[in-house]
Amino acid sequence: MSKQNLSIAIVILNWNGKDLLRQFLPNIIRYSDPVYTTIYLADNASTDDSIEFVKHNFSEVKIIKNDRNYGYAQGYNKALEQVDADIFALVNSDIEATQDWLLPIIDHFHNNPNTIVVQPKILDYKNKQKFEYAGAGGGLLDRLGYPYCRGRVFNTLETDEGQYNDTKKITWASGACFFVRANVFKELEGFDDLYFAHQEEVDLCWRARNRGYDIQYIGTSTVYHVGGATLHNAHWKKTFLNFRNSLFNLVKNAPHYPILVFFRLLLDGVAGLKFLFEGKFIHTWAIILAHFSFYKYCGKMLKKRKKVTPKKSDYFKRNSIVWDYFIRGKKKI
Repeated sequence: MSKQNLSIAIVILNWNGKDLLRQFLPNIIRYSDPVYTTIYLADNASTDDSIEFVKHNFSEVKIIKNDRNYGYAQGYNKALEQVDADIFALVNSDIEATQDWLLPIIDHFHNNPNTIVVQPKILDYKNKQKFEYAGAGGGLLDRLGYPYCRGRVFNTLETDEGQYNDTKKITWASGACFFVRANVFKELEGFDDLYFAHQEEVDLCWRARNRGYDIQYIGTSTVYHVGGATLHNAHWKKTFLNFRNSLFNLVKNAPHYPILVFFRLLLDGVAGLKFLFEGKFIHTWAIILAHFSFYKYCGKMLKKRKKVTPKKSDYFKRNSIVWDYFIRGKKKI
């Protein structure tokens, strides 16, 4: 297919990821045509020798240095101010690219001007027959704003049998491998810096959907993701960020948000009790901290809400994924 003159900036956010870069950067370079792609390492003030390693071994990669660790959201916002391209490809350092991974994505962007974010199929690097937690076959939301994925509901991961080899509009795309039109990313003022990490991609996609743009999943493009390489799933801070930022998403973007927030706070309390009974006290405490942080910044989120027009949409695919999964026992979409 023709590259259609679209320029792609593949931007890899890095913090002390030398070993991941050694393992995965060669494939990204190998399978990215230098005619229309430029690869950047956006370094969040690493204390290892990541930058020196890349300079010495991959001279074609351009280096952007942030002066401290700004996390995913602000780290990318700052780095992308220095990047000029039609499409930003935000790729985790623990992503393994595959041959021709870019071609169907570029083709879709060219032929579908209303699509502003695209995600490929994301499979598990450690078990390549399985979908990976962060993104899988494309992100959806239930009516309470809980994110889940085709191919992954909570901790249940489907085997890839070609069931999601389609091209489909989705609600949100995974930040692990996130393609976005540069002009619309700037129009939306990028990620929300306050999120630091986790669910900032859900927020940006939700804001885009509220403006009438499309988010797309392309199942003919495949990458493999290690997952948890920066912040392990069992880390209390990940619990804190996910619970707090999910509430931020509702206040900023959802119609009838007071009702949704009320029910979500109750369900968060149930989750906190579940962690408590399982002996995971630090995660119960993380949810409590998340709620206090949410109250602290709720006013700021309400001001940001004025910049969008929350509306009902077809992207609320289920009434309650929590009810379906834990009560009805439905483990798949």
